[in-house]
Amino acid sequence: MKIVVTGAAGFIGSNLIKGLNARGIDDIIAVDDLTQGDKFRNLADLKVADYLDAGDFYSAFAGGRFGRVEAVFHEGACSDTMEPDGKYMMANNYSVSCRLFEACQSHKVRLLYASSAATYGGSDTFSEAPEFEKPLNVYGYSKLLFDQFLRRQLGSALEHSKLQVAGFRYFNVYGPREQHKGRMASVAFHQYHQFQADAKVKLFGSYGGYSPGGQMRDFVFIDDVVAVNLWFFDHPEKSGIFNLGTGRAQPFNDVALAVVNTLRQARGTEPLGLDEAVRGGLIDYIDFPPALVGKYQSYTQADLSALRAAGCQHGFADVQTGVAAYMHWLEASPV
Repeated sequence: MKIVVTGAAGFIGSNLIKGLNARGIDDIIAVDDLTQGDKFRNLADLKVADYLDAGDFYSAFAGGRFGRVEAVFHEGACSDTMEPDGKYMMANNYSVSCRLFEACQSHKVRLLYASSAATYGGSDTFSEAPEFEKPLNVYGYSKLLFDQFLRRQLGSALEHSKLQVAGFRYFNVYGPREQHKGRMASVAFHQYHQFQADAKVKLFGSYGGYSPGGQMRDFVFIDDVVAVNLWFFDHPEKSGIFNLGTGRAQPFNDVALAVVNTLRQARGTEPLGLDEAVRGGLIDYIDFPPALVGKYQSYTQADLSALRAAGCQHGFADVQTGVAAYMHWLEASPV
């Protein structure tokens, strides 16, 4: 069974390969751009059959070079939500995805791909319907446009497609193998390093009607993202566009406190409540950045109705559980 994973050296792509390897699947074509060479670390402990540069792969795949491929997990894209170059964003996130979809249709290959909760942007409802899609930046628009392209191509047949096409609107994903992402790595990753350096973590202060650290997001652990992708891989009859979050909004304060308490406990120190952590200077609130005003989602919470209706009943980790597991991984990781 031959599988393609684009964005293979990235955060979600490498974790998907790890999940496939755990099932004994290693006939995997890994596709990425290793201009940022340190991303190789995400592949070094994984088993793949071949690696291709993204610049060479898409034309080769369209030409049928790889023979019978069961499925493509398409995670390759520009994931920097602050990238201002719209031409670059659209080429990487929209045009390439359209070409890949057409090639998958031509060669009868299933496509499971990364969309984003950024498609909702300024909306206060997070359900997979056009009336709630209001992206705040060109990243969110590039993801939305591909979702719209599929709706136009397949129409009402998308949910009943004989050849699986499944898109996942990832909410705030965090966990192992994101160290290469720099400023776009999760708040938990950054807070781990802040605590290591300064024995405290930082959060945004008041914004959008929310108290300091009170802005709420749907934080989803990477292991849950992999599990849902693989559930759909096991159910090729299921197609559509689906939210992939926990369905549970939690404040950034919960993330910060989970980071602080997990690392304190690892050092033999008792956990604290939020007020105690703030009073003790372990959580530091900073002014909200002017550059993010009007471009920031203060609240997200995935509506899981479509996911559950498809039959996926996966149970998601809450922040306290997922962040604790991530902190233990970071503590043990040489990266």
